[in-house]
Amino acid sequence: MAQRINGAQLLGVSQDENGNPVYLMREGTEKKRARGLEAHKSNITIARALANTLRTSLGPRGMDKILVSGDRELTITNDGATILERMEVDNHIARLLVDLSKCQDNEIGDGTTGVVVLAGSLLEHAETLLDKGIHPIRISDGYDMACDVAIKHLENIATTYSFSADNKEPLIKAAMTSLGSKVINRYHRTMAEVAVDAVLRVADLQRNDVDFELIKVRSKIGGKLEDIKIINGFLIDQEMSHPGMRKSINHAKIAVLTCPFEPPKPKTTYKIDVDSVEKYNTLYKEEQQFFINMIEHLKGAGANFVACQWGFDDEANHLLMQNDINAVRWVKGEDIEAIALATGARIIPRFEDISSDKLGYAEVVREVSLGTSSDKVMVFEGLQPQQTTADSVPHMISTVFIRGGNNMIIEEARRSLHDAMCVVRNLIRDPRVIYGGGSAEISCSLAVAEAAEHVGTVEQYALRAFSEALDIIPLTLARNSSIQPIETLAMVKAAQKKTGTHHLGIDCMRRNTIDMKEQNVFETLSSKVQQLLLATQVVRMILKIDEVITDEV
Repeated sequence: MAQRINGAQLLGVSQDENGNPVYLMREGTEKKRARGLEAHKSNITIARALANTLRTSLGPRGMDKILVSGDRELTITNDGATILERMEVDNHIARLLVDLSKCQDNEIGDGTTGVVVLAGSLLEHAETLLDKGIHPIRISDGYDMACDVAIKHLENIATTYSFSADNKEPLIKAAMTSLGSKVINRYHRTMAEVAVDAVLRVADLQRNDVDFELIKVRSKIGGKLEDIKIINGFLIDQEMSHPGMRKSINHAKIAVLTCPFEPPKPKTTYKIDVDSVEKYNTLYKEEQQFFINMIEHLKGAGANFVACQWGFDDEANHLLMQNDINAVRWVKGEDIEAIALATGARIIPRFEDISSDKLGYAEVVREVSLGTSSDKVMVFEGLQPQQTTADSVPHMISTVFIRGGNNMIIEEARRSLHDAMCVVRNLIRDPRVIYGGGSAEISCSLAVAEAAEHVGTVEQYALRAFSEALDIIPLTLARNSSIQPIETLAMVKAAQKKTGTHHLGIDCMRRNTIDMKEQNVFETLSSKVQQLLLATQVVRMILKIDEVITDEV
């Protein structure tokens, strides 16, 4: 039973050398404490509830969740990391699982749902062992042993995938596996090709690395998802500052400004009294001279295009057009940085600092109208190869431009594309793959169960529990695909044992074969290993918590 305690009771009352009480917490505070088995069960119940929420979203037949924020903003997705992030959980154990999913997303980019489902299953089986009286530390140690066995087994059954810049089909198939469970799976071939092309354009195949800073993703409501395309350059959601400016500039020399295109203003409050026409004309001429000097600075440096983070006066806009200098204004800070990176420009904070060596270059800068609407974007093409770090190989910046009927579809397409690009990046870093459809988990389950037979200590129970917990992935895939889960799992396990084939899994797409190799369903080895490691680590952390102390509400 949970106990209500005050500050004097909490953790006991310590005494000093004279026997006087020393309170560890403020007197009068009301706390609620759960300890021992009750604390373990409470933590496990919370984790299982969160994992069960994501379970129906696993696999190519998984369902989507609709999440409504406080300001009524809608999100439709089946991405585990996004679901947990938007749920805004405040429970301490739930936050651990949210961080678990975020870590998987940050490190790998895919498998965010599976890692939480697996952690929930491991805790569920750990609860059974706790009821039998097995100490949590012995369970944790057994899980560690089982995780090591599973990872070594995965490395043994992994296959090295061959691909090159000229042979992209293996990478496309890997990206299609990631996209198969997404809202946009109807266009998964198109999206996979875009993901592969975008990554290969910036990949350093000699160093087996990819710099995602060189891939920009932009979107605009309108059009269809299949209108997605890659631009050999950069794109911003802006238009020319003056309708009379040219819509296309060849051999653009670009000045990137973070200073206002206007005369300087005093930092203190001021007031100007204009009581005659002469004073007004003098003031007007002075202001115009400031603008003329600014234009001369630009022309002297050789600039014919200006990207300004701030707005500017109509007078300045008119003078820019008269001097054949195109411009965009109110450019976002992140776009200012991206333009500088893409064109090789240096950001200029003051007009006095403008010089030719700080200008960027693009072969073409053009304004593009989208459809029949008034929406326009600026496209920078023909850019010079750039480096994001001192030791990186120069590469061209590429932009993926996504279209869609509404913002929800576009955001889900953006998340799906990110996952697919992460899969391709991981394959470039480590070309080893294991087959999907739950085949890897089934094979690992058999390997861990066999290893448990050779363990003569209490940890063997934890190894068997780990083996059974791995079955949650194929069971969930079958259940979400409307296939009898227990019978199907038993059949696939028996087939793997009989044939010694490790790539037999769940036929989620009903293609009349359980051979995942034949179906071209596979995952990167790094993703699966990371899932096992992270899930085991967070389960160990939760099992070691034997007391929960919270404020009384």
